[in-house]
Amino acid sequence: MENDVKEPTISLTEGIIVLLMMLMIMGFSVIKLQISPQIPILFVILLLIAWAKVRRFSWNAVNQGIINGISTGIIPMFIFILIGALISSWIAAGVIPSLMVYGFHLISAEWFLPSVFVVCTIVGTAIGSAFTVVSTIGIAFLGMGLTMGINPAMIAGAVISGAIFGDKTSPLSDSTNLASAVVGADLFDHIRNLMWSTIPAFFTSLIVFFLIGRTHAQLNPASIDRTINVLTNHFSISLWTFIPIVLMFICAWQKIPAIPTLFINILVAVFMQYIEEPKTKVQTVVNTLTNGYVSHTGNKSVDQLLTRGGIASMMTTIALIISALALGGFLMKFGVIDAVMGPLSRKLQSNGSLILAVILSGVGVNIFVGEQYLSVILPGNAFKSTFDKAKLAPVALSRALEDGGTVINYLIPWGVAGVFAANTLQVSTISYLPFAVFSLSSPIFSIISGFTGIGLKHLKAREND
Repeated sequence: MENDVKEPTISLTEGIIVLLMMLMIMGFSVIKLQISPQIPILFVILLLIAWAKVRRFSWNAVNQGIINGISTGIIPMFIFILIGALISSWIAAGVIPSLMVYGFHLISAEWFLPSVFVVCTIVGTAIGSAFTVVSTIGIAFLGMGLTMGINPAMIAGAVISGAIFGDKTSPLSDSTNLASAVVGADLFDHIRNLMWSTIPAFFTSLIVFFLIGRTHAQLNPASIDRTINVLTNHFSISLWTFIPIVLMFICAWQKIPAIPTLFINILVAVFMQYIEEPKTKVQTVVNTLTNGYVSHTGNKSVDQLLTRGGIASMMTTIALIISALALGGFLMKFGVIDAVMGPLSRKLQSNGSLILAVILSGVGVNIFVGEQYLSVILPGNAFKSTFDKAKLAPVALSRALEDGGTVINYLIPWGVAGVFAANTLQVSTISYLPFAVFSLSSPIFSIISGFTGIGLKHLKAREND
């Protein structure tokens, strides 16, 4: 039977050629031609299947590759569906408009970008979900910044940087728990050791956002006043609309998982709509949750910003994610990733080269697979024994996995996080990439730690702690 057929073995050279060809096609299409990643990914999948059949892989391997790849993203994709409904319900209930109005009174244009970064780090650390930060207060900050005349790519960079910092350092974060679990490290030891790269990256980001914020802020008081008036006249603006935000913190404090937390918030937001407008039809609410909120304020800028959300808005994102995960599933099932990572993990000797290799492997998995969890799992399993032989503590590996894995996925146009952030904020990944300072600087500080030995934990040192 086809299930019993022994699949071919891929050599290191062949694996590198396959990966480079993929990178050239997708990179040229997305960066040079500036087209959406969906078709380039499908084209690469077509070529990969053709290559697999030439190499005599079975159709069962092809099918299993699709199943294995997509299965890793089922939970995130379901969360994205709920986030689409959450965004539209929060706008309809006045949550995001209220955040904007109160934010205008509290934050100046000169301090806007660093303020956005800091607030997103605090909220992200408290709730442990970068996706939630980006899709809630991130949208509010985007609206405020656009009104202040600030480049949307810079705003997106500040939001994403802060959200990733919070996600990375929160004990509630899935990715942080995953990184510690993969290497067998204590969660809080892992978080403490993360600070050797995370704190320098935090202050680097803060300084950069302070400098570019002062340079690019173009305060227009009349525009701000006009936006505040429009929001006040067309939405319920009050402190009561912050209830869903408080509820989200409570859910995080009670360690309630993301899916029930999102369901609870959507229900509360819908209930708030009925309190404000008791005669609202069920069909109207359902249509808003399904197709998104449509703003009819008469102000073009406000309408463009607040016409968003809904389950339907996430379908393009989910289609891209399914394609990217299927591609990653092929690469793993055909042994391309193992063929490249295996020899690399066995030949490295120095501590610095090991840290560099883990980070580059995480970046590579993000580029070729597009899934942040796999960018932690695959290099973690590949390098675990090598780190043990080098007498490096598990937290040394887990930190490198975070710095080269989870934070980089937001910079990949076809990555799960990159696609989500770009579609939610309506700013392309390539545009905000130069301003995602935290994601860019974290790997650098981790590599410096590896080569200098500063903050690099060894097994003996860990035993003495």
